[in-house]
Amino acid sequence: MALEIERRFLVSGDQWRSHAHRARAIRQGYLSTGNGELTLRVRLARAPDGAMEAFLTLKLPAVEAVAASASAAQALTRQEYEYPIPAIDAEALLEQSVHQVSKTRYGLDLPGGDWVLDVFEADNAPLVVAEVELERADQAVAVPGWCSREITGRRDLSNAALAHHPLVAWPAAERESLLLPRSG
Repeated sequence: MALEIERRFLVSGDQWRSHAHRARAIRQGYLSTGNGELTLRVRLARAPDGAMEAFLTLKLPAVEAVAASASAAQALTRQEYEYPIPAIDAEALLEQSVHQVSKTRYGLDLPGGDWVLDVFEADNAPLVVAEVELERADQAVAVPGWCSREITGRRDLSNAALAHHPLVAWPAAERESLLLPRSG
């Protein structure tokens, strides 16, 4: 079973830019999302050299998470199955997908896991989220100071949720409260 173990953080400011590399333009469409049980996503990514990559991804709760009560490990661990598909198929699936997000993803040269940072576009701008993929749920992470708030487990800020209910549709007070920088 492929497990995705990640922590997510809101980002404030642009101090992250000195750690960024490998920018990729990404479009994601959601073909199925349901009560946190199954997410079926199509992703089309364009590398800086113009090469296209496409994937079909299924995400499910981790088996332990289904059997266990709510816990921090449950919030950051999911089953993930990702399959490469032809870019033309991804384009066709994206045309069928009403719920989409677009973003630029950067790799980050930070220790302690595989770090990426997403700068959301269109209806989810100016949201910026950093993610670190971990080997274990209890793995220690040195969180950079520009990560203003942890959002691991917040379903309303998952990419799938933002595709269905983008930031622009949030009440102004909620949106402003989310985007206000604060630490911790």
